[in-house]
Amino acid sequence: MDKKCKTYDVSKGYSDFKDRFFIREEGRTDENFGTYPLNRDIKSYIRSGLVCIDKPKGPSSHEVANWVKQILEVGKAGHTGTLDPGVTGVLPVLIEGSTKLVKILQESSKEYITLMRLHGDADEGEIRHIIKMFKGKIYQRPPLKSAVKKVIRVREIYELEILEIEGRSILFRVVSEAGTYIRKLCIDIGEILGVGAHMQELRRTRTGVFDEDSCYTLHDLKDAYIVWKEEGNEEYLRKIIRPVEDSVKNLPKIFIKDSAVDALCHGANLTARGICYIEKNVMQGRKVAIFTLKGELVALGISLQSAKKLSRLRNGNAVNTLRVIMERGTYPSMWKRSEATLSWEAVKKNEC
Repeated sequence: MDKKCKTYDVSKGYSDFKDRFFIREEGRTDENFGTYPLNRDIKSYIRSGLVCIDKPKGPSSHEVANWVKQILEVGKAGHTGTLDPGVTGVLPVLIEGSTKLVKILQESSKEYITLMRLHGDADEGEIRHIIKMFKGKIYQRPPLKSAVKKVIRVREIYELEILEIEGRSILFRVVSEAGTYIRKLCIDIGEILGVGAHMQELRRTRTGVFDEDSCYTLHDLKDAYIVWKEEGNEEYLRKIIRPVEDSVKNLPKIFIKDSAVDALCHGANLTARGICYIEKNVMQGRKVAIFTLKGELVALGISLQSAKKLSRLRNGNAVNTLRVIMERGTYPSMWKRSEATLSWEAVKKNEC
């Protein structure tokens, strides 16, 4: 084996590796290309990272993302789900290169703590019964103030738990599909109860894999950035900003060979021969995260087979590439692009 290459022990990140992964082939990675996510130099770490902000009342989500951009002196930043100015809570903000994931992460499920105020008295038993009815798939028409088309659409409520009832005030927790309007949910509950209701307070406590424990304030971010710029101390900034890889921790994972990386970065689909390790929860037709052997996120894709079938597949496409995250040229080109081009030219000239 080449001295600059080494076998990467993926299992060191998983205490139950043998139970979680199928091994198609032991992987070797070239230390001259790519970087382990936590070992990126601080500028690259910032430009390919994300920060989870505890959004305060007042500013819009767009304003918060813009402030993050200004604090970190970067070209762009994007949030992963709009919160109204009066709403607080978890707001992941993606920075520079990681903004490629904004649209996909906006589709993550959300958790909220909501204070609903009834406009009239209602029996507690009836309140509990009616609220329970809203668990599952519901119809919603976006509020007039929203920026989306005002058409009826289906959204799913995964969990709905009453935390406290005090007079006309009801505190409840809701876990819902992205795009669910909690304000409209409160109005609809009030209509079914026959007394009317409105949303008095709302806080988002989770979006995707990020919860309140992941959050920092804008002041925290500003202080950490100043400490790095003025004192050269990166520790606090590295704690607040997380690698983009953290955003897809909940997705099934596939680790690939160095030789397959650049082809995917150019939009190619992942073939069976490029795979080293497959997490056993990979399902046909479902989204997967594709990683290098150093743990870098390369792309997201849709698996064409279950994990078990992929582990036995000899040739052919294994995953259709959905969104490329890694920059081209991070790993050397090892795929036969020139040969493919020559073959295509021959086909056009009817020479083969």
